[in-house]
Amino acid sequence: MVEDNQIEAKNSPFAIREGEIKVFDGKDGYVSMNQIVHKINIGHIGDLHFKILEIVNEFEFITSRQLCQILSWKGIDYKSQDKLNNKLEQLVKSKILTRYYFSSEEGKGIYRIYCLEKMGKYLLNSKEIECKWQPTDNTKPVAMIKKRLAGNQTILAYLRKVKAFDEYTVKPQITAKTLGKTFKATGGSVKLTKNNKSIIFLFEVIRREEEWEKKLVDKMNLYKDFYQNFLQGDSGFSAMPQLIFVCEDEKNMVESFKTIVTNGLEIPQIKLYFTTDLRQNNETLAKTLVEFRLDEVTNKYKVEEVELKLLD
Repeated sequence: MVEDNQIEAKNSPFAIREGEIKVFDGKDGYVSMNQIVHKINIGHIGDLHFKILEIVNEFEFITSRQLCQILSWKGIDYKSQDKLNNKLEQLVKSKILTRYYFSSEEGKGIYRIYCLEKMGKYLLNSKEIECKWQPTDNTKPVAMIKKRLAGNQTILAYLRKVKAFDEYTVKPQITAKTLGKTFKATGGSVKLTKNNKSIIFLFEVIRREEEWEKKLVDKMNLYKDFYQNFLQGDSGFSAMPQLIFVCEDEKNMVESFKTIVTNGLEIPQIKLYFTTDLRQNNETLAKTLVEFRLDEVTNKYKVEEVELKLLD
């Protein structure tokens, strides 16, 4: 598998492309549970298949490359990406998983996205593994899926490259007290621990979807409520988490910050940090975060890279 820092890309694979649609690439027809049980009994579906199911269930949407990375991190031997793809193909043909790709006028996307099917949920339940999947989950729009994939990539970058990495949460739930609403950080969160001190990074993924500025404003109102009323223990956080925006590209960071500032949605309690999908491919994450600082002389904001030794 090609290492992250060897990937040469000008645009993120998880950026929004104009007119993009999600195309079904799974298995049509009917597969009975008896057929699947038979495959399990004769060893055609084994422990590795179930490990794959657990990971897909946890992340909801995932690429084969992301699966490889998390299996490696968990110390699970999948032999090679080709052999893993064969396992995925078996699960798709058995209608345990299903598969999609993205297509636009620019052509087909270069990767496939895997998610659960009904039979997958039944198998996980048989192992007493919690699975909240429902058929409507697979109807989610392109932008929502790409946010998940970009969030996956960010979490995987931290768990693979940051020594202080402790744990991750794919869908952290946060409560805006005053507004009385519960919401999720679209990119998940990671907990970093060093010298018995911990900090949590919340990742909010921004995509240039339809009306994305309005959606960002709505989400920032929730975050602002959460931070302004934060008390130790709120939403399960022992201390105030750090918010990081994961943008499509460098220009999108500027666009996002401008949207926040022009709508008066800065959060005085914390600094707002920004990053991009492609910055997660760096060999080290120590210089992947960006902050917009106000120059008191020119009264204009300037972009400054934030170097955090904690991310070495």
